[in-house]
Order: sequence, then C-alpha cells, then structure tokens
Amino acid sequence: MAADALDEALVETARQTGASIGAVYLLAPDERVLRLEAVFGVPADFAAPWAQVPLNAPAPVAEAVREDRLVWVGSQEEMARSYPRTAVALPYPLALAAAPITDGRRWGSLMLMWPATRPARMSDRERGHITSHCRRLARLLEETAVPGGPPSRGEGPRVVPVEAGRRPASPAQAASDFAERLPGGSCALDLEGRITYVSSGGCELLGRDAEGLLGTLPWQSLPWLDDPSYEDRYRAAVISREPVSFTACRPPDRWLDFHLYPDASGISVRIVPTGAQPPPSPAPRHAPATTGPARAGRLYQLMHLAAALTEAVGVEDVIDLIADQVMPAFGARGLVVSVADSGRLRIMGHRGYPAEVIERLDGLPLTTTFTPAGRTLATGIPSFFANPEEMRRIYPEAPLVSGKQAWAFLPLIISGRPVGCCVLSYDRPRVFSAEERAVMSSLAGLLAQALDRARLYDTKHRLAHGLQQALLPHTLPRVPGLDVAARYLPATRGMDIGGDFYDVIRLGDTAAAAVIGDVQGHNVAAAALMGQVRTGVHAHATLGTPPDIVLSGTNRLLMDLDPGLFTSCLYAHLDFERGTLCVASAGHPPPLLRPPGGRTAPMEVSPGPLLGIDPDAVYPVTDIPLTPGLLLAFYTDGLVETPGTDIDESVARLAALLDRADDRDLGLFIDGLLRRVRPAQDRTDDIAFLLLRTRAAGS
Repeated sequence: MAADALDEALVETARQTGASIGAVYLLAPDERVLRLEAVFGVPADFAAPWAQVPLNAPAPVAEAVREDRLVWVGSQEEMARSYPRTAVALPYPLALAAAPITDGRRWGSLMLMWPATRPARMSDRERGHITSHCRRLARLLEETAVPGGPPSRGEGPRVVPVEAGRRPASPAQAASDFAERLPGGSCALDLEGRITYVSSGGCELLGRDAEGLLGTLPWQSLPWLDDPSYEDRYRAAVISREPVSFTACRPPDRWLDFHLYPDASGISVRIVPTGAQPPPSPAPRHAPATTGPARAGRLYQLMHLAAALTEAVGVEDVIDLIADQVMPAFGARGLVVSVADSGRLRIMGHRGYPAEVIERLDGLPLTTTFTPAGRTLATGIPSFFANPEEMRRIYPEAPLVSGKQAWAFLPLIISGRPVGCCVLSYDRPRVFSAEERAVMSSLAGLLAQALDRARLYDTKHRLAHGLQQALLPHTLPRVPGLDVAARYLPATRGMDIGGDFYDVIRLGDTAAAAVIGDVQGHNVAAAALMGQVRTGVHAHATLGTPPDIVLSGTNRLLMDLDPGLFTSCLYAHLDFERGTLCVASAGHPPPLLRPPGGRTAPMEVSPGPLLGIDPDAVYPVTDIPLTPGLLLAFYTDGLVETPGTDIDESVARLAALLDRADDRDLGLFIDGLLRRVRPAQDRTDDIAFLLLRTRAAGS
C-alpha cells in the first residue's frame, strides 16, 4: 500500500539520519495548507498543535516548501528567535530540520528532530543525506499517488511504530528493557505515556496494585498526578530525549521524587521518597479527573493558537486561521463567525456550509429564535448540542437547515460585552467533555480580541485606501503627443496611506504640466497635506504660471497653513509647440531622462529648498529641448532609498533598468520595473512613480 511504503521510508530516513522524531507533511489539494501525513517517534496528540500548517505560516516546515530549501534550527534559542510561534508549540531543547519534498512538483516537506545533545551545526554530508531522502520520498509519492493528488489519508496523521510489525511490549519485555536502562527501577512508560511495567516497590509507593496501573496513563489512574505540570515533564522527556525530574505529593502528605530516563523504546521512571523538605509550592492535592485541569497538550495547543492569532491582521486572516487551525484542533467540519451589526447577525466568514445555508443564516435579527446564536450573543454563555435531538427541542428548524449533527456556539466577548458568535459544527454527534468546553470557551475570548483588532484594522485600511484614492487623480488626462503611466504604492507597514503624490495637468492643446511630490510622513496628516499641496499646484498651473512661480505660490500656501510638515516637489512644464521642457525642483530628486537612442541619466536640475521652510525661497528653472521619443521618469525617494545602500547606486540601477526595458506599453513597463526595484514586502516608505514619453506630432 502507498501509506505503508511512505511509513517505511520515513522510519528509514529517521534512523539513517539519527533523528529521534520524524514527520512527513503533504500539501493539501488547494496548496494553501500542509497537513501532517505521518509521524514517527511521538504520539499523535503531541503533534496536534502542528497537524496543519498554513503554507504562508512563519514555520520551518512551511518555509522549506515556500523557499525550496533545507531549513535548519540548531537549538531552542534559535527556534525562539527565528520561529517564535513554533517555539510555543515545541518549548523543549531540540534541533530541527525541515526540507522540501520535491521532484519538480511540490509534494510537501520532511521534518526531523534530534535531542539538543547533537552538534548545533549540520554538516554538508548530513544536508546531502537529508536531500537524497527527500528525493526518494518524492519518487515514492509520484509512483504511488492516485490521479490528482498524493496518497489519501484518514481523519488524522498516522503514527508510525518504532519498528514495522512490532507488537506492543509485554510487561515482561518492558521490565527487561527497563532493567537495561536503570538498575532496580520502579516503572516504565511507552512513548504514548501508558504504564507498561511497574515493580512491587513502585506499586507500594504509588498506592495502587499493578492491575490498576498497567496499560493506563499515570494522570488517569493516579488522580493526584492529574496536573499539566507533571504531564509537561513527561512531554519534555519524550521530545528532548533527556532525563527529567519532578516532585509530587501523594495524598495526604507523602512526597515522592520522579526521575524519567527516556530513549527510543520508552521511558524508565525511578520513584523514590523525597528526602528533603516539601517544595515551597506544593503540588495540588487529589483532584477528580472530571474536574481537573486541562491536559498539557490542550494548553500548548491553546498557546500555539494564541500566538498565531497575534499575527492575524485583517478579518480574512482571522477567519483563515480559525478554519486552518481551530477547526482541525477540535475536529470541527463547519464554521460560522457572525458579529452584531445594526441589530442583526452578519456573517463575517464561514467554512463547510453551502451558499444557500449561509444566505438563510446571514442577517438574522439579534433576537432570533431560529438558531442559538442570538441567545448566545445576548447572554454571553456558550451553548453545546451533542446531537440534533438536543438542538431540535429548543430550535426545531436549525438542524434541518444546516444538516449538521453537533454544535458548539461560542460567544465572542470583549470587555464583558458580547459582540459576536463563533459556531463550530460537526457532521456526526459529539459529546463535549468539560475539559473541551473549558478550552473552547477560553479560545473564544482570544478569537474575540483578534476579530475586534482585525475589524478595526480593516476599517482603518478602507478609510485610508478611500482617502488616498480620493486625493490622487482617478485618471490621468489624455494629452496629444504624450504617453503617460503612473503608480502609487503605500508603505507595507502602517495604514497604507502616505504623502506621496503625482499629477499630469493638460494646459490647452500644446502644453502640459507634470508634478510629483513627497510630504513628510505616511499617515493621515501627511495625506491631508498632500491633498492641499496637489490642489495648490494644480490651481497655479492652470493659470499658465511658470514652474518657479508655481512652486513659490505653493510654498507660500504651506507657510500660511503651518502644518509642521515639509514637502519636496518637482514641477515640469512641457511645451510641445516650442519644443521645450522647463523643470523646477523644491528639494526633490531630479527626473531621469532617456533620449531617443541614448542612455538614461539624471537631469541636471538646481533644486530650491523644500516647501514650507522659507517664505521667500527661490526655485531655479532648468530648460532642455523636448524631442519626440524622450522618456522622462519622475519618482519619490521611496523608490531609490534603501538603508545601507548608496542612493546614487540605486538611481544608477533604476537608470539601467530604464535602458534595457521594453517601453512599448508604459503600463506593463512600469509594473515590471517596480517589481524588480521594490518587491511587495517590507516597503518602509511610500512610492510614487510617473512615466512620460513624448510622441512625434500626429502620432
């Protein structure tokens, strides 16, 4: 079978590389999410926080696929520094490698983990070893894949046994393994946490006979060990493969020291009475399992999701994160997120429902009795329905509309005020344990905060975008004898709004003006001043005023407004009848000129001071011939200024690109040039770019 072959290849890869833990992730059909297909060396529930990893997530397994390279993390400190979200889910000393599984087609990634005792650096030989194993996995996937995708999997990842075909260890075998690890030990656990061997001395110390302990999890058969801190020490031993110790109190007052010695076959546990005084903060006394704290795995899962939510920016990001990580974490098959808006429940996002159902549920009044969402929102109390019969008793129509079989209605509460509702639904009946209800309710609070921030961000983004669009020209005028293209790109950090601007002004049939400028800052104040500067320039230009007088008049306007912000500006007057180009600058970078058949170079312009500094400032004018086929590039400093790079080098690079580019279509030309000069990510300043090309008369 395809799955068996993949599992065998994973085990062999882990053994030959010396890794204690291995995992294979495969890309989902839509290639947006990496799903954990098979895991070796740990139980499946350990992998729950990272069973699904969005392809754009800041995680090693995703980065390996995105960038098509091997990612190596040599220590926990490096993990916390480079991948803080992954460090939350793996807070243990370890080393990790993630490598892409590819053969021309992206299949997914291989993840390997080692104890932190291995060298922090990976040798070239080890890298080559891992790369060759990834190629083998890719070939295997290619050979065994069904048409249209990789080998299918079930509801969760497969846990590959330590040895193919190995049966669970018998108590005798477990005792033998234990004896090899420790002299005279007390008990042994397998990697799933189950007790496989316990000595008579261990039974005496733990207060239970062997029959009541074998095959059980310690925190289930011994309620006084039902505390996340104890389970966390076990998890640390499994993942780090290093000895771990802790002290616990067996009621009423017997203190015991637990020493855990792990290896690939299991964990030997030495239990001895504590010789010292009890620690200052005693472990919790007996607590029934039904009301005890949540499992450590659930807590790590909650922390992992909380870390991810802090990185979600807009509402769509939050919905995607809930769908990609929250739904799988709780096994949900459907999702609806609604918020209160003008007395109605408006659906912000959904998954797993047909469009007609969403249309029926969207816009219900807050007082609706059609579904529990209205009541959940009004009371702020979560509601859980294990099957359609429970739902039908109170809301007869709801199960018929959705077709789901179980539901969790979680109120989204901010500062004690319910603002929305998150619904997780299931295709089969489901009993919600007290632990699961508590974790879901806690998670709902995190979702509410993230959604509130996201809605505020989206509102500001729409406001900024609308303001920017209103202040910049919607279209540039058609000017006989002139081809024009322009773009504005906001900084990637901030409100997507700034003070850069451009304009082309038609001055009759034989002349035009081009202007570009940059107001200090990229915020609402800068955008507002930009609108005033652009209006002032436009008003002076339409009167046929020479370039120096246009800038002088706009400068006086800014001095009267006294905004506390300075502005650079470049104004060019193009006279097609006389064949002249007149340029004046207020501290702005000079334009680039490419004459027909010549090379691109900056225009020699004598700049005056920035606008808004000196009321009596003078702006010299530079004249050059305006010939057909002349290309002029006007830009703001965000296009050429990069920290650590000489601005003259950046301008020279831009000029070289203008020399080589095909400018038959200025729109395509300007888009391609911007992609090469300034990639979409990490723009720290706004960019305005205006291209003009003169044509021969009548063309």
